[in-house]
Amino acid sequence: MDRITDILNGLLTYNTAFYVFALMTLACGILVVTSRSPVTSAMFLVLTMIGISGLFVLLNAYFLAAVQILVYAGAVMVLFLFVIMLLNIGEEEERQWNKFALTTGSTGFAGLTCLLLLTIWRADLPTGIGSTTVGSTKNLGNLLFTDGRFLLPFELVSLVLLAAMMGVILLSKKEIK
Repeated sequence: MDRITDILNGLLTYNTAFYVFALMTLACGILVVTSRSPVTSAMFLVLTMIGISGLFVLLNAYFLAAVQILVYAGAVMVLFLFVIMLLNIGEEEERQWNKFALTTGSTGFAGLTCLLLLTIWRADLPTGIGSTTVGSTKNLGNLLFTDGRFLLPFELVSLVLLAAMMGVILLSKKEIK
């Protein structure tokens, strides 16, 4: 039994877990965009959120990982699937590629990638793992509400979610005759 534990500990190091979760997140994120079925895209989005939650666990932010699973992968995805089924969106038809849109999109993607890589290259990134108190709910609550720096953005997000909910209601409403 100790030999199996040693093998598993050797395989599941921090770096290996990071690469597994990062690869899972990127692969499922690409499959969200390239999938033809909206329901399949929503399921890949759930897997993407689970991968992000795993990355939060590696950062010792257990509260954020739990919220990622419960709120986003649970409640928000149920809402997405409800809207997809309500609007009866089927499989996407074969689309024609617009050369201008393809060129503009590729140029923008290349520019943003270069900007991201340049920013990472010039940044002075920390090399160690964060402290164990980073993801605690007490610190998060103090940062959101006591400090006051994030109170306005927190309230603005609630207004954006309210507007999205009203939009879903208006889209799902049938015409009254």
